[in-house]
Amino acid sequence: MSKVVGGRENAHVTGTNDELTGEQKTVDVMYGRLDELRSGTRERLAEVRRTGPAGSPQNRSERDAFATLYEDRLSQLEAVEERLVFGRIDLDDDTRRYIGRIGLTDDEQTQLLTDWRAPAAQAFYRATAAHPDGVVRRRHVVTRGRTVTSVEDEVLDLDLLTDEDAQGRLDGLSGEGALLAGLRAGRTGRMGDIVATIQGEQDAIIRSELGGALVVQGGPGTGKTAVALHRAAYLLYAHRRTLERSGVLLVGPSRTFLRYIDQVLPSLGETGVVTTTIGELVPGVLASGTEDEAVAELKGRATMAPIIARAVRVRQRVPAESTTVRIDGVTIVIRPGDIAGAMHRARRQHRPHNQARVTFVRDMLGRLADQYGAQLGWDVQPDERQEIIGELRGNREVRIALNLAWMPLTPQKLLSDLYSRPWRLEQAAPDLTSEQRALLERDADAPWTPADVPLLDEAAELLGEDDQAARAQARVAAEQRATEVAYARQVLESTGSGALVSAELLADRFASGGPALTTAERAASDRSWTYGHVVVDEAQELSAMAWRVLLRRVPTRSLTIVGDVAQTSAAGGARSWRRMLDPVLRDSWRLNELTVNYRTPAAVADAAVRMAKAAGLPVSPLTSAREVDDALRITREPARGLLDAAADCAKQAVTDVSDELGAGRVAVIAVDASVLAVRAALLGAGLAPAVGQPTTAADLDAPLVLLTPREAKGLEFDAVVLVEPADVLAESAGDLYVAMTRPTRVLHVVHSADLPAGIEA
Repeated sequence: MSKVVGGRENAHVTGTNDELTGEQKTVDVMYGRLDELRSGTRERLAEVRRTGPAGSPQNRSERDAFATLYEDRLSQLEAVEERLVFGRIDLDDDTRRYIGRIGLTDDEQTQLLTDWRAPAAQAFYRATAAHPDGVVRRRHVVTRGRTVTSVEDEVLDLDLLTDEDAQGRLDGLSGEGALLAGLRAGRTGRMGDIVATIQGEQDAIIRSELGGALVVQGGPGTGKTAVALHRAAYLLYAHRRTLERSGVLLVGPSRTFLRYIDQVLPSLGETGVVTTTIGELVPGVLASGTEDEAVAELKGRATMAPIIARAVRVRQRVPAESTTVRIDGVTIVIRPGDIAGAMHRARRQHRPHNQARVTFVRDMLGRLADQYGAQLGWDVQPDERQEIIGELRGNREVRIALNLAWMPLTPQKLLSDLYSRPWRLEQAAPDLTSEQRALLERDADAPWTPADVPLLDEAAELLGEDDQAARAQARVAAEQRATEVAYARQVLESTGSGALVSAELLADRFASGGPALTTAERAASDRSWTYGHVVVDEAQELSAMAWRVLLRRVPTRSLTIVGDVAQTSAAGGARSWRRMLDPVLRDSWRLNELTVNYRTPAAVADAAVRMAKAAGLPVSPLTSAREVDDALRITREPARGLLDAAADCAKQAVTDVSDELGAGRVAVIAVDASVLAVRAALLGAGLAPAVGQPTTAADLDAPLVLLTPREAKGLEFDAVVLVEPADVLAESAGDLYVAMTRPTRVLHVVHSADLPAGIEA
């Protein structure tokens, strides 16, 4: 049995049969229009595909581009099938407006359904009895499939309410019945959207302006991730022209987490967002290695940036002695003074190492060519000089001498040498202690770890690439681009498709030669791509070096930063947003807080908050939206019987969830050192838990999952069995706070050691 805290679950009207019948007719019209649009889009797509690979290359590109447009549109229309219509507002001018996942109009362009992101839908989320915003009544329409199962009304005109009723509405949550129904529903292994039940404080954040960095701080269960995803969808809707060319990047803490949320944006009509982790941000780098927390923390420090810069600089070396080379009987001397002069000239350009090297080599070859001509004693003509330079460039001894002075480098080679050659690390990091340098030492062929990726990105930024060919190609591409955009604009004007895509995006698809290269795909494969907006979830875990990586990808500093500093697990993560963000964002960020916990039952949330405060964590204000009977269960067992007791609790939780919901999800959470023993106990009890591996995500669709606290971050389950919280606390108070706040129904704590302070009231 659950109830609203601070509101009244019975303060809303359940629809009568006539009301349900009326709403069913309206919903049928909406779905009928959706089916028409799907059918029409399928027909246009089929027609484009029927043309076959014929015609000029330009015609084939045009066909493929339009095929992509229709495929994208069809994907959007298919993704909004569930709960297409979920709300209605009756306005004081006697108009009625239905709210849904996308906007729909009829053949005469009369509005049938208003997109939830449109300004006209804002009152559905923001209106209250105190500030009705022109809304007389708000109705939540609850559907299963295409069938209307109930409606829930809130009358917002205070003249129609008694004082007592008015106060009840003011104190309650918007759409309590619909909200509670969603909270009571069993978990599915995938996050669902909250588009039908967005609350006022969430909506204000979702619709916040695009510019600047918005930090969304909130305790467990406040809907931070859902708000971030809905904000991404809203920004893509409200700023389509700005963002469709550059894209939106969503950074999550793990691949498990990204898989958990992967259906939310498509269900909101958006499929083009790039999703990744920090460890996947550099194309071509597989960060599959693991390392001690102390090593990762050291790599994440801001002091690593000057270390990488120094490591690059010392690879530009003036030799102590001259090198003598004979070419066709002529003696050439490669002098340290010439090398130093060429280096000085190259460095004055302030270009990355590999690009500046081009200037260095060109300068040195010119000096050597002049020396060659002087040795011969004749005046060298320009064409003869180029021949001499070509011969010098091809000479092995010259190449070796110039490479030893200024070697072309890859980020991987630079970092691998730094780790595997102690003398290079000492050269680059004289300020580190010998113990710290020892932490960084490893074999040259050791796999990269997630903490290495920011360092590789830093090195890539400082090294650059030889861009001679790229610059020549860019000049040609710029000329072609203007022509392609003009042609694309003509195509859109002639077909009336301008509402679906911009001329610039269509030109990109023409140029790509087919539908495979979307903006998101191009962005994901290009390390230097800059995005229009970046969303970072669990941002409190990011190190100072990780922030440098992200800010390179969003020069406009337009970010949505979501997290909770009380849940920080990483040693190098944030304990204060100000201390973390001021050095990188200065005064260009603003803070919003979410304060209502929609996930965790009050008894569990209260215990978690007490524990967190006792541990000294910076806990945000947190009010649980509901109470659940018997939500916190604590079992103490002797150490020898602890694992069997945990297995028994897990078995009972799976049974209870299945009996109550028909399907649901249970997690057993234990520290990494105990996972194998806990798994053996679960298997011994006849349970088969899904377990994540270092390079793969746990199967979140399984009815029982075994996770560490960090693997559970950002996820939610119907029931959680927490094994030995004292062990979790010994590793991180933030980890224990995370582990305790994952369940939507029941937290069963199984322990043998004394409980951490605060868990028991």
